[in-house]
Amino acid sequence: MTLMLSVPPRRRCRLVTLATAVVLAFGVVGPAAPDAVTSRAVAAPGGPLGAHYGATGTTIDFRIFSSRATRIDLYLYRTAWGGQEAAVVPLTKDSTTNVWSASVPVSTIQGQYGITGAVYYGYRAWGPNWPYDPAWAKGSSAGFVSDVDAAGNRFDPNKLLTDPYARELTHDPVTPGGADSTAYGTGPQYRAVDDGALAPKGIVLPDDTTSTGTRPTRGLKDDVVYEVHVRGLTENDPSVPAADRGTYRGAALKAADLAALGVTAVEFLPVQETQNDANDVDPTSTSGDNYWGYSTLDYFAPDRRYASDKTPGGPTREFKAMVKAYHDAGIKVFTDVVYNHTGEGGPWNAGDKNTYSLLSLRGLDNPTYYSLTSDMQSPWDNTGVGGNVNTYNPVTSNLITDSLAYWKDDLGVDGFRFDLAPILGNTCQHGCFQYSRTDPGTALNRITGLMPPRPANGGTGTDWIAEPWALGSGTYQVGNFPAGWSEWNDKFRDALRRSQNALGVENVTPGELATRFSGSSDLYQDDGRAPFSSVNFMVAHDGFTLVDLYQCNTKNNNQPWPYGPSDGGSDSNRSWDQGGVAADQRKAARNGFASLMLSAGTPMMTGGDEYLRSLKCNDNPYNLDSSANWLSTDWTSEQSTFRTYVQRLIAFRKAHPALRPAAFYTASDTNGNGMGQLQWFTPTGTTPDSTYWSDANNHALAWRVDGTEFSDPAGALYVGYNGWSGDVDFTLPSPGAGKNWYRVTDTSSWAEGPDQVAQSGSESYIGGTGTVYRLHARATLLLIAK
Repeated sequence: MTLMLSVPPRRRCRLVTLATAVVLAFGVVGPAAPDAVTSRAVAAPGGPLGAHYGATGTTIDFRIFSSRATRIDLYLYRTAWGGQEAAVVPLTKDSTTNVWSASVPVSTIQGQYGITGAVYYGYRAWGPNWPYDPAWAKGSSAGFVSDVDAAGNRFDPNKLLTDPYARELTHDPVTPGGADSTAYGTGPQYRAVDDGALAPKGIVLPDDTTSTGTRPTRGLKDDVVYEVHVRGLTENDPSVPAADRGTYRGAALKAADLAALGVTAVEFLPVQETQNDANDVDPTSTSGDNYWGYSTLDYFAPDRRYASDKTPGGPTREFKAMVKAYHDAGIKVFTDVVYNHTGEGGPWNAGDKNTYSLLSLRGLDNPTYYSLTSDMQSPWDNTGVGGNVNTYNPVTSNLITDSLAYWKDDLGVDGFRFDLAPILGNTCQHGCFQYSRTDPGTALNRITGLMPPRPANGGTGTDWIAEPWALGSGTYQVGNFPAGWSEWNDKFRDALRRSQNALGVENVTPGELATRFSGSSDLYQDDGRAPFSSVNFMVAHDGFTLVDLYQCNTKNNNQPWPYGPSDGGSDSNRSWDQGGVAADQRKAARNGFASLMLSAGTPMMTGGDEYLRSLKCNDNPYNLDSSANWLSTDWTSEQSTFRTYVQRLIAFRKAHPALRPAAFYTASDTNGNGMGQLQWFTPTGTTPDSTYWSDANNHALAWRVDGTEFSDPAGALYVGYNGWSGDVDFTLPSPGAGKNWYRVTDTSSWAEGPDQVAQSGSESYIGGTGTVYRLHARATLLLIAK
């Protein structure tokens, strides 16, 4: 029988049954091994949670929080998997702080316990629903009262629990060696199954001195963000040594290539430890696979699967070395983090309050770490993946901020993108969801209070980026995050998709397009934020790739390996195959990318979009750990041409600060040269009136930015956008005294080729004031004045 963590199709990760069930592989594990030592230890002195060597290096201090446990024992192991404990050490509780601790001499660990290599550890906890009974032994039910009590406690001493502050984990709960998720379950069938030999353990690590290099300090407004999976970046790359493909070390080797593309910030999909060790058990199946990684098991540990060096401390050292490689190339490192839910998931069966996975937080202090329903029996869920983390609880909020500080200060990360970030603004611990932008006690505000955001024009600080939506009432918060936060802007995405792909089906007005092109002031100006608070994107990992947005009418997720099958996904992508014409599909992709590079805000692209990577219309490849979902270096001539287009357009954006304003544009002429900082035009060259702005039948728009107000090398920049299905003549405005207009790019198919974006100094002369430029259907024009 296979029991799975209950999570939805959007990004499901399940602890799946592999070849051999726990009870067959190991039997029901009984009492401690004959050579296990049970010993007392003194309480650890005050210090950080987790396992750390003492100041002199002669002790290891173990500290863990639980306000509801009545007993916690530390279990120490010589081996990571399959062996019994070498020692059991009861912890001492500080009744003031609810921190349980023990300080164990290294000499005792090595001499008395016989642990001479890495120290592996975990915890067993008892509480009100399962109080300690001296008759208890591993695999017994002695002391059991209930799987869950009225207060929401879910203690089970038969489950070895990982330390929430462990710096590395030994392995995932499910491994290719034959583990079964039922070992981690509670309820009548599984509560007495002991998982100690199988469960992940924490690893005690000494402080690491690996350098992460010198951090880039540029402002977010000057970044081009590249979202990519650390494994997918190199797993299919023959230029990377085979042993390093799909690893941090392999990713480090791509820093120079991404810098050459123009990327200034690489945003890795989740790299904190997640259940993915079993992805390769059946290399041609997606069953149970978790590729994206949105199911965190430990908020401090770099995922071991992505390390070439899997020895204790290896993932940490290798991750830091990768960060240094990107810093040396002038590229920031962002990571996608998932503090809204965890890999423990939700109930295994609908309506069953007893059967859950116990891996860490749930077995230590369930009501502290998770938001529960008002009866305290079930998770409160706005995530769709098992239940909300209780982010408003100060202890849990500290776990989040401590984790972020570790990744920032010790591992060298420059910024973070938060999955389903409104959960971190919840002010209700149990029985409801109530978002607040202003409450100083929310995790959102505590994060930026403890770790200040980077200033607009660059400097010391951290880049904070939110996915500003979740599931359920009150969770859509686009434009409503606190100061210091930038947001994925789905209104930008949807407006441009409607304009490009839903002509005559969905309305979009010139006024809405202008708002999105100029930084979405309706969302970010009223609360004092800036255009870079809008992270503009056309596609992301979650949905179609860029080219599929323009070559797929509907999703096709139920296709054979390596492009599927994947379940879930959106049925409303605002995609269109451009009538099946390949040249028009590439033109549409050029328009989509141009909208990112020519708009105010922070542009984000997805890895592979630079060469028109296609997943053949799969819009939810969360489980697709395959060659189709990894990046490729085997490109057609059309793909190589598109990559050159992307590279040159990024270079243009980086060379022109007028496209990267620190504050919202104004229409004022602040330097007396006769040009407003930003001016809008109809195709005839006139200023749009209210009727033009509000008429969704108008599909063409142009704007000019005065470069002289931004110390731009161009006197002015002009963008013409034709979203209409036919050609449109654009009458050009003044380029400024003594100047003319020169073409940088026209995305029309007639111009397709390696030089579709002219290099600096090679722009084509167009003319001066009043020149008429015919822009073909569904195309974008970029001119500079010189």
